[in-house]
Amino acid sequence: MALTKNPNVLKWVDEMVALTKPDNVVWIDGSDEQLLALRKEAISTGEMIELNQEKLPGCIYHRTQPNDVARVEDRTFICCKNKEDAGPTNNWCDPQEMYAKLTPMYDGAMKGRTMYVIPYSMGPIGSPLAKVGVEVTDSIYVVLNMDIMTRMGKDAFENLGETSNDFVRGLHSKANVDPENRYIVHFPEDNAIWSINSAYGGNVLLGKKCFALRIASYQGWKEGWMAEHMLILGVKKPDGEVKYITAAFPSACGKTNLAMLIPPTGYREAGYEVYTVGDDIAWMKQGEDGKLYAINPENGFFGVAPGTNDKSNHNALASAMKNSIFTNVAINNDDMTVWWEGLDKNPPVNATEWKGAKVNGVEYTSTLGEDGKPLKLAHPNSRFTAPAENCPCISPEFNNPKGVPVSAIVFGGRRASTTPLVYQSFDWVHGTYMGSAVSSETTAAATGAVGVLRHDPMAMKPFIGYNVGDYWKHWLDMGEKLGENAPKIFNVNWFKQDENGNFIWPGFGDNMRVLDWIIKRCEGKVDAVETPIGYLPKKEDINIEGIEDEVTPEIMDKLLAVDIDLWKKEIAEMRRYYDEDIAAKGGRVPDALRAQLDKIEANLNK
Repeated sequence: MALTKNPNVLKWVDEMVALTKPDNVVWIDGSDEQLLALRKEAISTGEMIELNQEKLPGCIYHRTQPNDVARVEDRTFICCKNKEDAGPTNNWCDPQEMYAKLTPMYDGAMKGRTMYVIPYSMGPIGSPLAKVGVEVTDSIYVVLNMDIMTRMGKDAFENLGETSNDFVRGLHSKANVDPENRYIVHFPEDNAIWSINSAYGGNVLLGKKCFALRIASYQGWKEGWMAEHMLILGVKKPDGEVKYITAAFPSACGKTNLAMLIPPTGYREAGYEVYTVGDDIAWMKQGEDGKLYAINPENGFFGVAPGTNDKSNHNALASAMKNSIFTNVAINNDDMTVWWEGLDKNPPVNATEWKGAKVNGVEYTSTLGEDGKPLKLAHPNSRFTAPAENCPCISPEFNNPKGVPVSAIVFGGRRASTTPLVYQSFDWVHGTYMGSAVSSETTAAATGAVGVLRHDPMAMKPFIGYNVGDYWKHWLDMGEKLGENAPKIFNVNWFKQDENGNFIWPGFGDNMRVLDWIIKRCEGKVDAVETPIGYLPKKEDINIEGIEDEVTPEIMDKLLAVDIDLWKKEIAEMRRYYDEDIAAKGGRVPDALRAQLDKIEANLNK
């Protein structure tokens, strides 16, 4: 039975039913009874596997097909009327052409199956920053994940009301999970997402990157707010005041670790705490008081399992220990618990690896595959979907409909030499330039070539739903709108190396020391050194109490060094990037950002 009287929703669902021709249609109300029944059904058909309910209460397991284990960027499209509106960072196709191509694929795709109609809210129900989506799917896996990742169920329609047409239409069918016909397609002008022939989370949980970033970034551009690939954390100071920071990093740069940071002993003893508001996505809008407010539109974490352990991220691991879904990790058959590389050093002997083969785990992980590397029990992109409420450091403001006021925005990447540990932009325009210049150097693990620069502006390259140049211009416009209320902008680099390739900053919990300086800068409590690239800390203003042996004065000099020659190369590379990778391919680079290059170059030449 339909859960809304909204004619726009009902008409669209009827159209999708007529297209996909399911045997049954079930509206998801979000009730425990309904979810429990779906879970039992998925376990009985083998779509899901029940894990040890004593050790992992409420947890279940799912395995995708080996050809369906990650986001597929070459099959991800932005379909808008004008090609230039998609810009150089997106695959484009004319919307009519794409509809004509996909419609026959969906025709009858759900015959013999049930269609689940999932209403969901991105953001707290009733929040002025929240948005509504409806996803139709033929996958129980999607329903159970969307229950964790969003505010799912009939209450989601509260924000929509009975007449509004402002909801995102998500059509998903796993169809035949055929990689040759796999498409993840966004129609920003139609508020629609179509996904077919995948059953992997990142391609089928349409509230996640598809809505919360690609469609929402377009909505934010049109409506005057921001959807960003950013964590949100709160630092509670000893006097009880909490300052909120958002931060954007490319993958493999420690984003989740920072979001769930545990402060070093000295800070904890002094009374500091860190709260997680979000680990992946921030929606930010100007509040009535003129300040920028952020919400996490999600309700859970879709975390990469390998490498997550009690030491690297205690809070993330703790979040996954109940009512979670594990995808493509290994199973310990002795007690039906889960295992992945980096969890501990003891692979289970009696194991099932991620593709479903029963193996001796110890022998398996010490065997070399065709690529000459040890075989993996868990897929490198295996995941846990965990409720945010499980996180030991979840913010008391997590469900605040107004969001939290943002004091600082932080960008970061993985750079071996050029970029200092931390520096502050001269102003918002310079900070926007810093965001456009976010990049990481490849590591040996990624490709054969080490140190190749990968540009990832604002860590948003795969997720900007429109022209990247217009996106930068939108940042500049937001700065003008916010004026003196604009957050301060910083850049961090935890990955500076010595001449032997060793990291010279301890990282992890010690990154609190850098956050401390950032907050003091926002409060005007510490001075800074003006350099050609921005404001740097005075050496004595980074608190190194307890790590003096690791971070000697000489190492601090290296961490905060600005090498003029390296920075001249950096500016030359950014000119090349703007000209060749963006402008030459239809990206509209704002003049204000080019002027920043001239300004920094002039500073360096002084």
